[in-house]
Amino acid sequence: MSESKSFISGCKGLALTADEKAFFRDERPWGFILFGRNIADPSQVADLTAEMRETIGGGGDIPVLIDQEGGRVQRIKPPHVQQYPNAAALGAIYRQDEARGLRAAWLMSRLHAFDLARLGINVDCLPVLDVAVPGVHDVIGNRAYGREPEIVAAMGRAAADGLKAGGLLPVMKHMPGHGRTMVDSHHDLPVAHASRAELEAADFVPFMRMKDELMAMSAHIVFTDIDPANPATTSAKVVDEIIRGHIGFDGLLMSDDVSMNALKGDIAMRTRAIVAAGLDMVLHCHGIMEEMIAVAENVGPLSGEGRRRAEAARAGLPAADGADEAALREEFNAMIAVA
Repeated sequence: MSESKSFISGCKGLALTADEKAFFRDERPWGFILFGRNIADPSQVADLTAEMRETIGGGGDIPVLIDQEGGRVQRIKPPHVQQYPNAAALGAIYRQDEARGLRAAWLMSRLHAFDLARLGINVDCLPVLDVAVPGVHDVIGNRAYGREPEIVAAMGRAAADGLKAGGLLPVMKHMPGHGRTMVDSHHDLPVAHASRAELEAADFVPFMRMKDELMAMSAHIVFTDIDPANPATTSAKVVDEIIRGHIGFDGLLMSDDVSMNALKGDIAMRTRAIVAAGLDMVLHCHGIMEEMIAVAENVGPLSGEGRRRAEAARAGLPAADGADEAALREEFNAMIAVA
């Protein structure tokens, strides 16, 4: 069987088309990602994740990702799962009582894991470790735990630990920090003019505290004091000097969605730039076949350090702790009801 390629792919609908099945069999993405358009009901999602895995070998450790944060970034919604609060609301609990805040973050992630694991989803793109600045665009906004790097780091650690207790792997985002964005990176390129010293004192801190996690997602944002020409996702300097160097992260580094228009050029050009910058994995989310083909044509098979990190991530999928879901859900809901 051929090697996996260094990309993660979405699909268009509620089940795989014949073309998608053939594409995945031939091109062998390392993993998959689900969005709201892929969600109808729990049995359908479980069938879809099994179908995805089957196209490339069927192993239960094949990564299937989702963005299930809570708040407005929650791909699976009521009535299939409860509506969870956003990170800012959890941060507010922390400011009232640190222990309760940390417990709330852990509990919510542990409940996400109950919700997702039964659907065949084993990776949640959480925690958001971006340190928000005043005026930050809503693309981050209340997805951040707050403005204090130490609080963001502590809450992020609790959230990641909750996912792992439930048998899921977390993905830290958006490395090395997206909290200074004043525009929506889905449409425009954010530019942060803070000095490197300011960034090291704030934005980079949560990622440094959690550098031993196995996976992270890059930020589509320019740091003018480090590389004024390229956003972090396509900047070899940011990857080498900041993410691998200053932060010390040696896990799997995936791009944020290659389709986002913060990146310049067509999909093929963006993919090549991500690979050239030294990222391990290109993330393509939209399920548009022409774009999927362009990504697959411009990434190679996993090899070298990227392959080592990818294998470490799959090998690092934890076992669930066997906790009582009903008891934890009752505890969490009582906690947020009085927040």
